[in-house]
Amino acid sequence: MAMPCTTPATPGHAQVAHPPMAARGRGVGLAGWALGLWLTWPLGGCGAAPLSPLSPTPPTAPARQALPQPVPSALPAQVSQHPPRVQVVNHGWHTGLVLRANDVPDAAWPLKSRFPGAAWFEVGWGDRDFYRAADPGAWLALKAAVWPKPGVLHVVALDTAPGQSFAGAEMVELVLSPAGLAQLVGHLRNSLERDAAGDAIDLGPGLYGRSRFFASPERFHLFNTCNVWVAKALQAAGVAVVPAQAITADGLMAQLRPLAVARRPTASATAPASQTLPARP
Repeated sequence: MAMPCTTPATPGHAQVAHPPMAARGRGVGLAGWALGLWLTWPLGGCGAAPLSPLSPTPPTAPARQALPQPVPSALPAQVSQHPPRVQVVNHGWHTGLVLRANDVPDAAWPLKSRFPGAAWFEVGWGDRDFYRAADPGAWLALKAAVWPKPGVLHVVALDTAPGQSFAGAEMVELVLSPAGLAQLVGHLRNSLERDAAGDAIDLGPGLYGRSRFFASPERFHLFNTCNVWVAKALQAAGVAVVPAQAITADGLMAQLRPLAVARRPTASATAPASQTLPARP
């Protein structure tokens, strides 16, 4: 049966060997994991596997900040001068979006203020219970796939270029129009659940580096996995991708590779992917 996937890292930390997929299941999408219980080998799954601690820094809960309710449908003029781009990182069973911080104005993505100094952001989504569980098992996997469950957003601040933070992982880079970027950011914004005061609901430290979990109103199930969520974000941005064919990471990446302006191949089987982000304590 397929196990959930893995994920990344920050500069100044020695690289560590990427743990095997079957190591500890931590992740978002149990789609493949659970479907394997019913049908055959993996449909795919999503998630993020924990890393061995590397000079961990105790997380400090950032001050709560109100998120404005009405947000313009279009982004203001971009800070950076290059065309906006988005990268998709393939962690095995799970995929995530990577955005340059300067491409996204603070007003469009208020969570930026919770990660001062970040150069890039990785954003992933998945099942709220399974993604955050310290030691998820078969029962959580089955529940995540069979019963629609609340989702969770995982936001990671990166201080180095994604190629360094996710050493060894497959990545594709896509060019977006300013309007497409605005739509993608709108998808991220709509994936945040808010409390009565309009604040994003912070669920605590994330899996690695400077990261946090935030509640999402979207529901995770077998046909709405982390990879489908990424595909929907890209589709909203104008990328020619079919979410229904992106239940697995392989299904998503197969659609994106021909569209990429840049691509870094996956590390060979004899050279496992490495990470540079420290695990959370």
